[in-house]
Amino acid sequence: MTHRVASLHHGGSPGLSARPFDFQLRTRIVFGDGALARLGELARELSFTRTLVVADRGIVATGQVDRARALLETAGITAFLFDGFDANPDARMVEAGRALAAGCEIDSIVALGGGSSLDCAKGINFVLTNGGTMRDYWGFGKAPRAMLPSIGVPTTAGTGSEAQSYALISDPETHVKVACGDPKAAFRIAILDPELTVSQPRGVTAVAGYDALSHAVESYVTTRRTEMSDLFAADAWRLLNASYERVLAEPADLAARGAMLLGAHEAGVAIEQSMLGATHACANPLTAQYGTPHGVAIAVLLPHVVRWNAEHVGDRYANLLRMSASDDSGAVRLKPDATDRQAGERLAARLGALARAGGLPATLRELGVAREKLPALAADAATQWTGTFNPRRFDAVGALEIYEQAY
Repeated sequence: MTHRVASLHHGGSPGLSARPFDFQLRTRIVFGDGALARLGELARELSFTRTLVVADRGIVATGQVDRARALLETAGITAFLFDGFDANPDARMVEAGRALAAGCEIDSIVALGGGSSLDCAKGINFVLTNGGTMRDYWGFGKAPRAMLPSIGVPTTAGTGSEAQSYALISDPETHVKVACGDPKAAFRIAILDPELTVSQPRGVTAVAGYDALSHAVESYVTTRRTEMSDLFAADAWRLLNASYERVLAEPADLAARGAMLLGAHEAGVAIEQSMLGATHACANPLTAQYGTPHGVAIAVLLPHVVRWNAEHVGDRYANLLRMSASDDSGAVRLKPDATDRQAGERLAARLGALARAGGLPATLRELGVAREKLPALAADAATQWTGTFNPRRFDAVGALEIYEQAY
């Protein structure tokens, strides 16, 4: 973390805010090209003997799961595979994983893949060790018993789930994503290997990367932000903003891939401390009701939420712009005397440009959303937990304003 970034958190002042915090990094980070090769060694350090590898079928098809299982078995660890889930794992899929894990008498878990693999693995850990169903763990800190040691290996630079103690699991009836969190659910180790992200399709890179960008932007301005979340969110923005277009143009650039992977992880750390805001509150109903991929919904909404929030946190949006104006990212420069609204507009313009670079849609109309459905979507958005942390008071009226602007 550079002094330049740290000094910009509060309008250039190095003084601390008055916000108290309780912060602990629960996950060891092992970063570097080829870091997956250490999987067996790291699993042995945690005394793994029988482990469940949780990976979606797409990752299995790449051969990366076979490699991971070979590394584990070379280290003397028996590896079982669970791949019975999809892009939005729900409680029934988690229960299927629990049943398989119980029959295999595992003592550990390895998650390999994107956010769905990482979240599903954490969900399995909850119900395997503490019983019940995922519904019993909605919220935070509801798992009374110890959970199995686990290792997370992200293959996309997106959710940052490997840095978080929350599992996002869908309710199979309503399709609503519910957050289930507990410190014991955090991965003991996260292996961040940029080489694992090179083979992902361009569309996955674009959608996952934009989701990570939104995490950095939203966690930097929430009502729960702290000095520690500021550090991670700001550096995540620095890395992601400077590298997003590069990985799309030059997908084999491992330095850019590494910056995206580390940036996504740092944004995940920031979320753990700061939470998210109105963008995610408005995105979730689109996924639940229309099946819109999460990152696609985020791309449509984020610039409009930034504009909507600008009069409340424009100074902080200006900080992000100043950070990116000093690199080669192409961000719009901000005049020293710019207003909060101008800062919001400039940051929104930058986020729109990034979405276009990723080939992502810009309007709800493009997603097939009917205009007459916006009030119902807004009512749903107003019930989302993340909206309670937005810097501007967020309710159904505000959600409808955002949807109308995004339409």
